[in-house]
Amino acid sequence: MGIQGSRALLTLLVFSLVAASGCVDETVVLRDPVLFGALPAEAGGFIGYTDAEAKLTVCGNCHVEKQGDWLATGHAKAWKGLQDSGHASESCESCHATDELGNAATEVAGYSATHDPRYQDVQCEACHGAGLTHVSDPKSTNHPLAPMQVALGSTTGCGECHQGTHTPFVEQWSASRHGYGAHAPQYRTLNGCKQCHGGEAALQAWGIQTEFAEQGTNSLGITCAVCHDPHGGPNEGQLRFPLDALDVDQNLCMKCHQYRAVPDVALPNREPHSPQGPLVLGVDVGWIPPGFPYERGTVVGTHGTAKNVKLCAGCHVNAFEVSDPQTGGHVFTSTGHSFQAIPCVDADGIPTGSDDCAKTASARNFDSCAAGGCHGSPAAAATAMGQAQARIAGLVSELNAVLDKVPAAEFDNLDNRFTSAEGAKFNAALGANPSSAVHNPLLMEALLIASIDEVKARYGVSAASAIALTPTFSPPTR
Repeated sequence: MGIQGSRALLTLLVFSLVAASGCVDETVVLRDPVLFGALPAEAGGFIGYTDAEAKLTVCGNCHVEKQGDWLATGHAKAWKGLQDSGHASESCESCHATDELGNAATEVAGYSATHDPRYQDVQCEACHGAGLTHVSDPKSTNHPLAPMQVALGSTTGCGECHQGTHTPFVEQWSASRHGYGAHAPQYRTLNGCKQCHGGEAALQAWGIQTEFAEQGTNSLGITCAVCHDPHGGPNEGQLRFPLDALDVDQNLCMKCHQYRAVPDVALPNREPHSPQGPLVLGVDVGWIPPGFPYERGTVVGTHGTAKNVKLCAGCHVNAFEVSDPQTGGHVFTSTGHSFQAIPCVDADGIPTGSDDCAKTASARNFDSCAAGGCHGSPAAAATAMGQAQARIAGLVSELNAVLDKVPAAEFDNLDNRFTSAEGAKFNAALGANPSSAVHNPLLMEALLIASIDEVKARYGVSAASAIALTPTFSPPTR
């Protein structure tokens, strides 16, 4: 029995008493403390499994809840998954085991250094780093904290493994608004903005208590572990909240994509901002003109129903495989983490990362739209989108034409009142975003037609109509 092993029994006995002060959002319970034996000298302080066959980590002897959640994740099955894949190779092993990848270790350690089965699978230490110091003398001040920062080329964090041709999560995320959205770090600490632009503030706003290496620095954007719980949980993909919830406060994406969906008389900025969630669901969105023929919250498009089970993610996490047309061999896996519903692709079908290509089925990938037979085919989806956007753009143009004839006195963002003209202007701005025509063309058309009618009636103005002002989408209601 090595020195480390003999000390482990004693320290694990007292772990539950002292570690609770340093652990957050979990119950630390002493469970069957056992010796982990002498560690390989070259392991770099990584302790790995207590029982590899039972997949019981040394950490899991006390962190029972986290151990239980982790067992249900893909990380706990990473080694077997690789062996069963049919293309296992030594070059893949370091990301399917516990070693220096994903944490702050700078030297080869764990499985990479020892090839000991005790370090197979992506265990706690793969993210947190070596645990020997903490287990040998458990204190709240020496428990290794996992990093949450992600970046291309980083030598720590999720991106060390979740990258490359087969799993380009970090590459696609970096090109997304979640990734380069870190372009405005001032919003991470600004009240009213930080809850969605800052990873640390978002977790706090969501009531999630956790500890991580960068805590207190407000340096995080919306990184992987903001949306995904590294320890696992009840939601698909280890997500912190469900994707299918028809509630803007419980749906993961909509927890942020719901801000200023309706006009607020108290705000000087009266334009919509990130209203996608309410628009998809058809609830609490837009200015409702007098005489609006539908009850608020009843006009819903197919995108906001059970037909599209994952709602936002059903379209925006567009994952697909690109194969060589000649050999059928793998070329590229798109993880959908650019969050572009219809990403631009090159001649081989690989996403380019841009969003300025033609909105056609040949220039973009419309697979998410055609999945499950929703739009029949990518070409049908492209046609439907084009028709909806043209219709909504025409109505926005018509509404702006009549608003131009309204007296300027009806537009005052500081008078603490909201006129019909200002309400109609809000709806025009809502419809001006091309995505609004896709998120809910039924509600958008109804709001714009009703706004045009209200402005004409209220102010006695008119404009040469260049577009039909009768509904073409015949909106269904809940």
